[in-house]
Amino acid sequence: MATSDAGAQAAFPIADGEEPWTQEELDDVRDELESDIARMERAIETAQAGLANLFDEGTEGAGRDPADVGSTNFERDQEMSLVQNAREMLEQAQLALRRFESGHYGYCEVCGKPIGKDRLIVFPRATLCLDCKQREERR
Repeated sequence: MATSDAGAQAAFPIADGEEPWTQEELDDVRDELESDIARMERAIETAQAGLANLFDEGTEGAGRDPADVGSTNFERDQEMSLVQNAREMLEQAQLALRRFESGHYGYCEVCGKPIGKDRLIVFPRATLCLDCKQREERR
């Protein structure tokens, strides 16, 4: 293994008892984050197009059946929720990738301790260690 690879891998923190990052694992995490970003951008575009269609449908015809109006409103709310969720996931993936590239990836944003390699492999967008995430969810 080249010294530069070892240095790059050492820059990514691990939790107690974990093996150091391999270059393949780091490449996989980066690829997954980039893939998530592209997928979320496409999902947002698709959902926004669907939402635009629902808003257009909502303005057609003054004598629309109230059930149709209610159904359209429900669909619109669902699409708006999907767009918001996709935006939040996109922001998480973009933040994780920025942290990855800046050398801050893998450190908890709250306590500064390592998030844990195992957790990051399963959920690359994680920005909190398990302890801090559990505290956040209890609030």
